[in-house]
Amino acid sequence: MRFIMPWPPTTLSPNARVHWSKLAKAKKEYRNACAWTAISQGARRIDAAGLHVSLTFHPPSRRAIDLDNCLARFKSGIDGLVDVLQVDDSKWRLTIQKADEVGGFVKVELR
Repeated sequence: MRFIMPWPPTTLSPNARVHWSKLAKAKKEYRNACAWTAISQGARRIDAAGLHVSLTFHPPSRRAIDLDNCLARFKSGIDGLVDVLQVDDSKWRLTIQKADEVGGFVKVELR
């Protein structure tokens, strides 16, 4: 299965300095957006003991961006996928990479 998720907002960056309530709201909104995006692309509950999940980050611009910050920003998106797939993310094996081309989205591939 393959899904295209929206790019995480800057407020979810570990380097962002935002009020806790604004951060909580952004996390909730992004989690819901990713869950609904996955559902609209055919995601459903799957029976699996674990998953191999490949994340490819396509940044919105050519600005330098750290891969570890991309993963941290996408944590709420992962939680949204867990809500839909019903496979605990502690049972996931992750592969992360950053694409050379821009696009402003996160490509998620499940195996």
